[in-house]
Amino acid sequence: MSPSSGVRLHWRDGLRIASVGLRARPMRAALSALGIAIGTAAIVGVLGLSASSQAGLLAQIDRLGTNLLTVEGGTRITGGDAHLPREAAARIEHLEQVAQVAHTALLRRDRVYRSRLTPVTNTGGLQVRAASANLLTVLGTGLARGAWLNDGTARVPVAVLGATAARRLGMDRIHAEQRIWVGGRWFHVAGILRPSPLAPDTDVSALVGYPAAREYLGYVDVRDAQLGGAPGSIYVRTERGHEAAVQSLLARTANPRSPSEVAVSQPSDVLTARAAAAGAFDSLFLGLGIVALIVGAVGVANIMIISVLERRSEIGLRRALGAMQRQIRTQFLAESILLAVIGGVVGVLFGILATALYATSKGWAVVIPVEAWLGGIASAILIGAVAGLVPAIRASRLPPTEALRTV
Repeated sequence: MSPSSGVRLHWRDGLRIASVGLRARPMRAALSALGIAIGTAAIVGVLGLSASSQAGLLAQIDRLGTNLLTVEGGTRITGGDAHLPREAAARIEHLEQVAQVAHTALLRRDRVYRSRLTPVTNTGGLQVRAASANLLTVLGTGLARGAWLNDGTARVPVAVLGATAARRLGMDRIHAEQRIWVGGRWFHVAGILRPSPLAPDTDVSALVGYPAAREYLGYVDVRDAQLGGAPGSIYVRTERGHEAAVQSLLARTANPRSPSEVAVSQPSDVLTARAAAAGAFDSLFLGLGIVALIVGAVGVANIMIISVLERRSEIGLRRALGAMQRQIRTQFLAESILLAVIGGVVGVLFGILATALYATSKGWAVVIPVEAWLGGIASAILIGAVAGLVPAIRASRLPPTEALRTV
């Protein structure tokens, strides 16, 4: 066969020849592919975790509903905190398109302690709130342990702990002797709530019934800044599709005399904002992934240059047997791309695995965007081609006579 015969290799033969160098030096090839794998895994992991986090938040919004509104005291025109009137919740219940109303009141003078011997300054940031009986139904919050307040337990020294409050107090279960020290007396713990994304104040609170708050904690139904007033926060479930209409009426309904002193919000907006911001740091971590890919590309280019120098005799022998420059060039370019693709595939698999494990631990749906794994593989191919181009050209231009001197 003459060098000018132009015989084309079948792609299978070309792939086999391209893999010879990798199979001959597996450890070196593995280390070179590691940089590509790390960069690709970072890209897939970042995009996958971002998409899974957003999917989890959106699912949480769907589960909790966007039709919950909160009414709280705002700021007085003259400065200072404003308080809701005692009749605010009753007035809101009479609005059309309002399905349910629940409320809580903060008892400002009382704190929650694990023991009566705990120093009074060690509050742990925990609060005491009086709560209406239908609070959990309106908020859509479930119980992690025990039971919620009923008509009987709402009248006696019994409390239900928010998720954060229970964790800070070191309580993860309920038993007959479980107690907390509140307002100078013991309160039995009836239950522990699950986290409440729509009402985070309940997470750091010990919740008691209004009758118990009046009887044992000195709570009174007046607008008293020291005792907290009644109520402090009102939670309103509207009929779906009527959120905007109800929201426009809440301030002047809750406090007709001073509607400007009423703050109305939609808690689901916070979750929506979090979902929108879930990918805010994607660019930073993607940048780190790209840096890892560049480092991997340098490693691939390095090993290909060394491979050309070590395989001069092979190149000279192939040229002497009739291999054309483009065939030598294609061989080394294909070897570089194959090395990068192996690293890319391994990186994609590890990125998917990491995303799946983390998303599952958080209770999110596992979402791997197509652009994540497809972009990872495409980046690996591109980097392999760029890194192997110069060594491949250098190998193809090596004169056969010079190369054969090393045989």
